[in-house]
Amino acid sequence: MQMIIVYPGAAFLVAIVVLSFSAWIGATRFRTLRSEAAQQREDFAVIQGATLTLLGLIIGFTFSMALDRYEQRKTYEEEEANAIGTEYLRAELLPAAEATRVRKLLRSYLDQRLLFYTTRDEHSLGQIDATTARLQAELWSAVKAPALTQPTPLMALAVAGMNDVLNSQGYTQAAWWNRIPFSAWLMMGTIAVCATLLVGVGTRDGMGFSWLMLVLPLIISMAFFLIADIDSPRRGIIRVVPQNLASLSQSLQAP
Repeated sequence: MQMIIVYPGAAFLVAIVVLSFSAWIGATRFRTLRSEAAQQREDFAVIQGATLTLLGLIIGFTFSMALDRYEQRKTYEEEEANAIGTEYLRAELLPAAEATRVRKLLRSYLDQRLLFYTTRDEHSLGQIDATTARLQAELWSAVKAPALTQPTPLMALAVAGMNDVLNSQGYTQAAWWNRIPFSAWLMMGTIAVCATLLVGVGTRDGMGFSWLMLVLPLIISMAFFLIADIDSPRRGIIRVVPQNLASLSQSLQAP
């Protein structure tokens, strides 16, 4: 079930099928409940309106959660670019041989970070993570040796910059793992089923199922799709574009 929310298209299809079926069940079954709802129309309208209002609030809060996580991923992408660019300049503080090596490694590392943001293939992502970890070890080794040999404040500045580079990648990875909990999706989906069921129950006797009842399931499913799309950093349409990393890559490749 958790795999459904990873793919926004699948979340939309499942939501519209389940919610439409729920509205159909409410309109064609529960004859006794529909009769009672017709007799107590005002009380039923209060319950129905409260359920729909609660659903709207929960959808709004969940959308806000997804948007905050999206903005966080964008912020960390910018911080990664700043950290790599700063360390590329601080490499001048190292001895000539180490400085050349560090800059070469940083360019390769930057290419891997760009691939991390743009790839969608899980197998390729595993290779990218392995290459990134190897480059991080080589980068740290490149600044560790001269810092131990010459423990000066300038060397400490270069080491601190490399520490920022490594930390920024960890923060980015944590932000990409930070998703809306499945329990929140389950609660929101349950309330949506109850809301569409009440819409079906609220139909007048003899009216049966109307195609107009598909409007609410469609709207709710579109809201679910948007939330899942924003919350999915790799599978969705709305993704974090590594503009800062790409701009940095172009500037480092320029003569």
